[in-house]
Amino acid sequence: MRLYLTALKPTDSVTDGFLPAARALGCEVTILTDRPERHPHAVACDVRDPRALIDAIEQLGRPDAIFSNSDHLQAETALAAAYFGLPGKDWRACVAAKNKFLMRRKLLETGIEQVRSVRLAPGDPIPDGLPYPVVVKPREGVASEDVLFVERDLAGAVAEIRRRRPGEALVVEEYLEGPLRTLETLGDGDEVRVLGGFETTLGPLPYFVEERLDWTPRQEDGHVLAALRALGVGFGACHTEYVLTAGGPRVIEVNYRVIGDHCDFLMGDVLGVPLFEWILRVHLGESLPAMPAVSRHGSAVSVVADRAGTIKAGPEREYVERGEVRLWHRPLRDVGDVVFVTHTNRDYLGVIRAVGPDRARVDAAVEEYRAARPWVIE
Repeated sequence: MRLYLTALKPTDSVTDGFLPAARALGCEVTILTDRPERHPHAVACDVRDPRALIDAIEQLGRPDAIFSNSDHLQAETALAAAYFGLPGKDWRACVAAKNKFLMRRKLLETGIEQVRSVRLAPGDPIPDGLPYPVVVKPREGVASEDVLFVERDLAGAVAEIRRRRPGEALVVEEYLEGPLRTLETLGDGDEVRVLGGFETTLGPLPYFVEERLDWTPRQEDGHVLAALRALGVGFGACHTEYVLTAGGPRVIEVNYRVIGDHCDFLMGDVLGVPLFEWILRVHLGESLPAMPAVSRHGSAVSVVADRAGTIKAGPEREYVERGEVRLWHRPLRDVGDVVFVTHTNRDYLGVIRAVGPDRARVDAAVEEYRAARPWVIE
């Protein structure tokens, strides 16, 4: 079987997740990327252009699957899969999920949600009529970058973001108050299955840095699944963020790929399944396997830089067992690195994921690990 994987920069999800999974499935893998020097055995291709992607694959040999885990390449990859008649996502759903204004418009038109939202192209005037507080963010942003909670000065917040993103469209929408949750789904074209989800702990406003995610197997998923159907999302992995408001669940964003920041590995650990293989199997035309019964808790805790400076010490990559808890640490920065506080997920120094019988024992193991192996910035 020949699998083409489209990618931009290398990620742990691809390097340590999907590539080993593809090898386990017996796939011959070709990585297509605009950064071939950063990937092993990659082929150079303008992967943001579906015409170039299709042409490259035609030259290289007939595919059995075309797949991407990149936020930025879902529509292009879906178009290439459709061209070759392979299982894949609807490219229109990929565009609507990625573009936060199109997502809001689609959910409004179908009557799923009534969240007020406006699009700000470069040069557009500051809108009237949105009651404070609001949230302003890039229309197609990732990793909480330039997402701001605004109580009064919208013009000032927009100007601040525009200095860093002068040519990009923004979205301004009403602030949705309540606990933040995620819904993790996997579809094979006939069925969309809820794998579970996470409770998300954020850092202090006005920023939206995800500091911790805790596994929640039972979900209030009816509304979110209806929203995904309205968007046309139903194939492959999807990571949806939503808020439990006083009026019910409301979608924040739809990421039409598996959850990141090592929570994909955590989800596989909690479920006890080869998650990356499951995702690739549906792209190879297979049906979803049966879900196992689960009675474990899992947490992913991000170590966030709280000051700028030079990293003087930090734990290495390791796996430890503490009683009935299994714990992994993955450093994301190196000793000697100079760090700056950006108030985004880019401030992560490392991530700890832990799985155990219950939350109390997982929490204790994580706290013990952090106390024994601190990150030091001076």
